Amino acid sequence: MNLSAPTQIVFIISVVIAIIGVLAALGILAFIPLASVWIVTIAFVVLAIGCLMRGA
Repeated sequence: MNLSAPTQIVFIISVVIAIIGVLAALGILAFIPLASVWIVTIAFVVLAIGCLMRGA
């Protein structure tokens, strides 16, 4: 399995999702009905897909 670096836009999207998850964990974004662990997991999955797909 060959891995490639994700594009800059995929990286930025995953970082923004991860920051939203951290802010939800701190209670700043309490209106999000999803647990912060799952939000950060989604950010990791987006980043992993960006590494697995070539040109994504």
